[in-house]
Amino acid sequence: MVTRRLAVLGPGIILGTAFLSASRRGALASDPLTIFAAASLRDALDAIAGEWAKQGHPAPRISYAGSGALARQIEQGAPADFFISASEDWMDVLSARRAIRAETRRILTRNRLVVVARAQSARLVTVEPGMKAESLHIGGRIAIGDVKAVPAGTYAKEALDRLGLWEALQPHLVQVENVRVALALVARGEVETGIVYASDAAAEPRVKVIGTVPAAFHKPITYPVALTDRGLRSGGMALLDFLFAPASQALLSRYGFAGPA
Repeated sequence: MVTRRLAVLGPGIILGTAFLSASRRGALASDPLTIFAAASLRDALDAIAGEWAKQGHPAPRISYAGSGALARQIEQGAPADFFISASEDWMDVLSARRAIRAETRRILTRNRLVVVARAQSARLVTVEPGMKAESLHIGGRIAIGDVKAVPAGTYAKEALDRLGLWEALQPHLVQVENVRVALALVARGEVETGIVYASDAAAEPRVKVIGTVPAAFHKPITYPVALTDRGLRSGGMALLDFLFAPASQALLSRYGFAGPA
């Protein structure tokens, strides 16, 4: 299996000992809120954050990465006020560690898996039982998220397992740090195809959707959001409510998400 370890972290990401020093200082109500969010939310959440700032609030600091990487950082003391995961599993991990406020947990939005190729591709793929593995790569490689840490990769593996294709496709897979990296590899022509979220495909004009993975082949793709203790103390409930306001949900829909469950 070919594995690439690449990281895409958004503005405001704070690593290493900075986590602990910021935690010791504590959060002031006037400080910008810090959101740790799945990389696939980047465009939509940036737009929502812009609307929040237009209302006179401090613009939140947003760090984007794979949900697993962010969950581990929060567990280790990262100064996050919010966590928005691309799967229930990583939110469950933090809930079990009491790293989030369980009473604030809600489903923000949903997504779908699609197969993408470069925009010039004339191919179409019908994802269904009995399909041949070669129809997803034709000798090339397929980019997906890291199946052990990135929800998009986990969902893709589940679907490929149920289709009976996982074993045959493993030698052709490139597993990466988050779904946006998988999308970029397809856009640059470094791999032939990728399995990504529909919202990501909508954000990248250099790729086209050549097939849709039926939702029946994987768990529902939901994005839970929750506050940490720090966020609750810093007035994060107002921003949490804003994420569910009609205008925010309209922006999520515009960027390819399917709305709250």
